[in-house]
Amino acid sequence: MARSGQAGVMTKRFTEDDLIARLIRAGELEVSREDPAEAAMYFDTEKFRFHGPDGFESGFAGLDAYFAAIRDAFEDRSIRRGIVVADGDHIACQTWIEGTFVREFTQSPAGPLPPNGERVVFDLINIFRFDDQGRLAEEWVARDNRSLLRQMGAEGK
Repeated sequence: MARSGQAGVMTKRFTEDDLIARLIRAGELEVSREDPAEAAMYFDTEKFRFHGPDGFESGFAGLDAYFAAIRDAFEDRSIRRGIVVADGDHIACQTWIEGTFVREFTQSPAGPLPPNGERVVFDLINIFRFDDQGRLAEEWVARDNRSLLRQMGAEGK
């Protein structure tokens, strides 16, 4: 264990493989909502910062609300990670979140959209930063909004 900057506080040093495993599990839990308490353990819920497309900025509550909107609108959800690159406390990766669009999606890039019954793939590039306790502290996301809107039947919006 490594000693943190605070007197007497010991923190575990996570390997890059540990952080990747934590990232994968956190994503699975956010997409499935299998165990909200466990999902929150993978985040610094008080200090977490999300930097999304089009200047969207949020804390953990906003990210959690976004995933709630995805869970509400899409059935048969899954998440996959592609190429993963780790550098210390930062991880960059490809991410695909998929689901069947069956109910209104309130948080699309074009505003609320009605369902079209199609399988939709969110194609993302993410960069994550972890704190010294192995929790997600910050995330930057790039997403192909044009493709996403086309799949949801809102290409011209």
